[in-house]
Amino acid sequence: MSNTRQDAGSPHPDPRTSPTPSPVTPTAPPAAPPTAPAHRVRTATASTDATTDAVPGATTGATTGVTSDVTTGATAGAADSAATGVVTGVVRHEPAAPTRAQTLAPGARIDAHRHDEHQIAYAGTGVVAVTTDAGTWFAPGTRAIWVPAGTVHAHRAYGRLDLHLVGLPADDNPLGPDVPTVLAVSPLLRELIRAYTAAPGDTGAERRRLRAVLRDQLRASPQQPLRLPAASDPRLASVCSLLDADPADPRTLADLGAATNTSARTLSRLFRAEFGMTFPQWRTQVRLYHALRMLADGAPVTAVAHRCGWSSPSAFIDVFRRAFGSTPGAHHRAP
Repeated sequence: MSNTRQDAGSPHPDPRTSPTPSPVTPTAPPAAPPTAPAHRVRTATASTDATTDAVPGATTGATTGVTSDVTTGATAGAADSAATGVVTGVVRHEPAAPTRAQTLAPGARIDAHRHDEHQIAYAGTGVVAVTTDAGTWFAPGTRAIWVPAGTVHAHRAYGRLDLHLVGLPADDNPLGPDVPTVLAVSPLLRELIRAYTAAPGDTGAERRRLRAVLRDQLRASPQQPLRLPAASDPRLASVCSLLDADPADPRTLADLGAATNTSARTLSRLFRAEFGMTFPQWRTQVRLYHALRMLADGAPVTAVAHRCGWSSPSAFIDVFRRAFGSTPGAHHRAP
């Protein structure tokens, strides 16, 4: 695969864990019916109660001191795909968006849910991905993801993820966008997020001042086009699935069109109409997404460049630096 080439265009936009064992139901007369109806379940969270439509017998993992919404691997609760952006299954409703810090194991998920408030997701270590029906947004430690109030979304950890979540009231939107957005995180904003999530129960004057500065920094943070939008046209979705499965696939748009019985002209039009970007720009996004995942899992930079389709490690380093503000080596060495 060493003869693959790097596509033109600057970055512009967008599990390997074991399946969760099914719970064992004790045998007792009378026998349970084959399909039980859904019912309402209330689970405690750090800031509020969450009401969920759940199917009896479904499992939701847990992390110490926070919620029982974290799972390892794919479960019935939610699923995500870089190619489709699908969020399926039970959707929890948490009125308040929690502010907290927690650690997630590689591959862990926070299943589909929504808040009545805005939320910021920041990865102190590892990579965090936020998936909605519209696509997937992804961020390493130099970026954060803004999730607007009311957005149904799921989180996914790549590598060991130190996740920092900041909730803001629905009437407090320092950024303006009503869709998920990736933000650049300066060293100052990084430390503000860490400090603010370290003591979420504090209500003192110092914390209020900290929040005011954090909001000012959020407002000044440049928005970044780091996302993988979900395709609605099945012809476009077919092409996206091919490259999501193998980001190093060197085929041109014409070659991919021939494989999916669609003309290159039609596919080019669909990329612009649905994604707002060209095919080379989208291909760069999907390669960056997979590169972050591999780096978070500890893969060497040279191997990542090869497996994601760049013509050389130096070409990969250049694109990565322009997208994330640091080299892949620096990301690889992050604590």
